[in-house]
Amino acid sequence: NQVVAPAVVINRDKIRSGRAQAVFVNAGNANTCTGRRGERDVHAICRAVAGRLGLDAGMVLVCSTGIIGRYLPMAKVRAGIRQAADRLSRSAGAYRDLAGAILTTDTRRKTAGQTVRLAGGPVWITGIAKGSGMIAPHMATMLAFLTTDANISAPMLRRALTEQVERTFNKVSVDNHMSTSDTVICLASGRGRHRRIDRAGRAYQSFAGALGRVCDDLARQIAADGEGATCMVTVRVRGAASTSQARAAVRAIVDSPLVRCAFHGADPNWGRIVSAVGYSGARLDADRLRCTIAGVCVFRAGRPCRFDAAGLQRKMRAAQWTVEVDLAVGRREDFCYTCDLSRGYIRINADYHT
Repeated sequence: NQVVAPAVVINRDKIRSGRAQAVFVNAGNANTCTGRRGERDVHAICRAVAGRLGLDAGMVLVCSTGIIGRYLPMAKVRAGIRQAADRLSRSAGAYRDLAGAILTTDTRRKTAGQTVRLAGGPVWITGIAKGSGMIAPHMATMLAFLTTDANISAPMLRRALTEQVERTFNKVSVDNHMSTSDTVICLASGRGRHRRIDRAGRAYQSFAGALGRVCDDLARQIAADGEGATCMVTVRVRGAASTSQARAAVRAIVDSPLVRCAFHGADPNWGRIVSAVGYSGARLDADRLRCTIAGVCVFRAGRPCRFDAAGLQRKMRAAQWTVEVDLAVGRREDFCYTCDLSRGYIRINADYHT
């Protein structure tokens, strides 16, 4: 998004150093489209956090999420900084408190963790996230904070995070609306006893894989907790001529309100899925095209399949299921995590501002 919160702009500049020591986050107010005052407020937050923690203000990152176009209530923010600094803790309870404090329209906390054993000792990776609406690939109204004790250089950590974000958080779409505030931060303390990771190799691959599993877990939780959602659906397109064409076909499916309403009604209306693929621009072989819903083939070789509609409806009422489409022209594929489009989504967003 070219319209971004001042916190995003300032964070982008700060992370070039490869170092950060604290993150401030507030929920309920995005501090976006607030001009110079918004920028000044971000810098004031950095100074206030740094002063309470004995840090340099350049080591503080800021994240804000919530409604767009309102100024931060700085008196409340400063009071909150004082209170939060006094309550800092290493306890699991504090971790859960943070996971709860960052939520907006979310209905539940989102946490994940992995341990990976490297030569010299284990490495821990933990993560929390928030996100429920205004979510489309290239992240979303989504904040994710990952921490690890890995002894890894800043360039390699940046590489690992960038790779895994593309494979996880950038595969989530709730409503095809990109945010102004989306941020993912990974902080590594360097206290792990393993040999330092400063280049690609087996240790890097093990660490990056574990980081990816944490990100994927959080991404799935975000899709499952989409505003008003009753089910999480993985949409996968196979047999494409290129990855970009597979992605275009996936996006056409998940961006269709008709398809997503059918998901909500547990309606195996495969015609909506097939027609969306048809207008996506992706090359396909209509005479070999195949569509499967919740493990049941509903369309194959250009014609409908006979299937137990009532049985398939029962499968579509499960919490999670998959749609797969084979374009039958290549070997590339792509996927997206999404959810149904419900009456609850409309209610939440019709009343969000007022």
